[in-house]
Amino acid sequence: MSGSLGPVIFGRDQRQEARVSRMQDAAEPMAIQPSPSIRPPPSIHEVPPDRPWVWIAAGWKDLMAMPHVGFFYGAGLVVAGWLLSAILLRAGVAWAVLPATSGFFLVAPLLAAGLYEASRRRERGEPVSLLLCMQGFRRNGAQLALMGVVLLLLHLFWIRTAGLLFAVFFGLGFSPAIETLPMAMLRSDMLLPFLVIGTGLGFILAMIAFSISVISIPMMVDRDISVIEAILTSIRATIINWRAMALWAGLIVVFTAMALVPFFLGLALVLPLIGHATWHAYRDLLR
Repeated sequence: MSGSLGPVIFGRDQRQEARVSRMQDAAEPMAIQPSPSIRPPPSIHEVPPDRPWVWIAAGWKDLMAMPHVGFFYGAGLVVAGWLLSAILLRAGVAWAVLPATSGFFLVAPLLAAGLYEASRRRERGEPVSLLLCMQGFRRNGAQLALMGVVLLLLHLFWIRTAGLLFAVFFGLGFSPAIETLPMAMLRSDMLLPFLVIGTGLGFILAMIAFSISVISIPMMVDRDISVIEAILTSIRATIINWRAMALWAGLIVVFTAMALVPFFLGLALVLPLIGHATWHAYRDLLR
């Protein structure tokens, strides 16, 4: 009887070993295959320090080719600036007009998503219209919304910080009329330290907002990518091309300051120009 059981047990062991061997062979390819969800980071191209002038020239061509899109966005921002100023003046906080207006541009890169979409469509030879450009906000909309929250928090933090600094240096009772506000501030001994500290803090916040959004938003309009990946890529691109990015940031500041002088009217031209140029900066920096 034991002799008859021997072949049975021996055969069973052979079948078990064969099954284990097949399972190991099937598991080995799975172990070495990379996960399809893991993507290599985008390749960042290093550009010459004067490259932003090329982006400006390309942005101007886009603006001239699609003026109905660009000037629509620009006019919308001008009206928004007027409304914001009117609300603050009516609330009796005229001093907040400048920090609120400057802080508003922390979220401007997100508002230009439609301009990025227009440049993307023109680059591909696709039709361009105001309605079609709205797809720039809907594509990857959840991640764009998260980016909007980040920029909005930076904006609100800047407004609260500016209000706190004004109260610290000029006092809570300092609230002259709008027509006497400039002279009242010039006569104060606190004007210089207020400008130095306020400008320093504003510069830090502006650099943070610039580095995390300079190419992340057009990247999210163009690709199916998370907000974290886009922000990290934008920061890497800023660090690798810090000379070109410093010039680009300086040009944005100069153009925006000049646009604000005629009571925001210059924004109708500057905003679409910078928006279209930002798309070309993104396309130039990422490969």
